[in-house]
Amino acid sequence: MTGILYLIPAPMGGDTINDILPLDVIETAKRLTHFVVENAKTTRAHLKMFGTPHELRSLTMAELSEHTKDHEVSALLQPLLDGFDVGLMSEAGCPGVADPGARLVQLAHQRGIQVVPLVGPSSLLMALMASGANGQKFRFNGYLPSDATGRVQAIRQLEASSSKENQAELFIETPYRNGALFQALRDNLKANTRLTVACDISLPSQEILTLEIGQWKKKTEPQIHKRPTVFIIQA
Repeated sequence: MTGILYLIPAPMGGDTINDILPLDVIETAKRLTHFVVENAKTTRAHLKMFGTPHELRSLTMAELSEHTKDHEVSALLQPLLDGFDVGLMSEAGCPGVADPGARLVQLAHQRGIQVVPLVGPSSLLMALMASGANGQKFRFNGYLPSDATGRVQAIRQLEASSSKENQAELFIETPYRNGALFQALRDNLKANTRLTVACDISLPSQEILTLEIGQWKKKTEPQIHKRPTVFIIQA
């Protein structure tokens, strides 16, 4: 009998969990001894916060990152095939969403392994919820190009798509490039296009603001350098 692959959300920062994760998520994580994780150091810290009764060094913890090769991902299924339940954990938020863990989930389905998602914070959905953008039609676009020319082209394409389809366009950036992305959005979107900047979702320092670009141009630039941020365009 194969084990169950549990998709265990993690806090998105800070050191509090009771207001972020349901008790059953914490209890499930506490009983598991096998994990596939994006970052072992981060996961050990989370499990310590959860109050795991196991010695951290006794846990079986395999890493799965964007650099993991396909044949290595397949090998990560072995504990499940041996009958152990396994927890899949991202570095922050929900595993499998904007996260390399989706590769393991896909393979689990192919091998007939049961996959159980658990409730937890998703910065993308929480940002959309708070944005006022179209929650019935939206698209997550991942990262925009890092070069200036490609970034501007992508921004204009997303604005055109949002206007044509009445669709919210969500995307993220490496935190140290947030400022450059915001400036490109402010300088290249139309004045009446709405832009949501959602920073530090679920943390005490959380800031979420939706304004038209014309209004953003009159405000002081948001302080989002090195802070996890979700951007949303609604044209």
